[in-house]
Amino acid sequence: MDSDRVTGSRPIRILLVDDHPAVRHGLALLLASEGMEVCGEAARRNAALAQIAKIQPDMAIVDLSLDGEDGVTLIDDLRQRHIPVLAYSMHNDPTHVAGAFAAGALGYVTKRELDSVLMRAIRAVAAGRRFVSADAAVALAEGIKGPAPCDGFDKLSLQEREVYQLLGRGESASEAALALHVSTRTVESYCARMQVKLSLDSMHELRRHAIDYFQKHPR
Repeated sequence: MDSDRVTGSRPIRILLVDDHPAVRHGLALLLASEGMEVCGEAARRNAALAQIAKIQPDMAIVDLSLDGEDGVTLIDDLRQRHIPVLAYSMHNDPTHVAGAFAAGALGYVTKRELDSVLMRAIRAVAAGRRFVSADAAVALAEGIKGPAPCDGFDKLSLQEREVYQLLGRGESASEAALALHVSTRTVESYCARMQVKLSLDSMHELRRHAIDYFQKHPR
């Protein structure tokens, strides 16, 4: 670990990865006010990875939903490149929190929490320490005591699980797309892949599968 990160003798240099420009802009202003430096920004996985060698960030802040891509895959990519990662997401459920840590994230903060929590998390992760916010800790605890997932559930990607959960609440594909900020076609693509992974023959069966599961195991 670079000792400068720990001693604070220079600004923490951060790569921001979020598919919402307004979020990146707001974070950049906040980080600058705290004496930190945003050395790169990206909305998707490939764009983030393309910058790593050039900018050599101290750490990355990564959202888990990147315009139809799974941010957890990027976390694993960054871990392999020895870039500490703080997951910063709207999601506060056990699946997303545990998935981010399993992929190699050092910290997790939800977008619902105070800026002061995010600042503490950034400093901890940049120094190579783990950080679990209060919301993330509650989600992990719920996951430990929660029911076992349905057959095949562990084969689904994080974003497929998001769609599955929305279907289980009775949402349509278009409603799920709106909730996840992706296109309806993207949701339909996730549904098609889930049908294969769960050995289901139709969208109707997938919806019924999801509804039945969440009726038995409400969250």
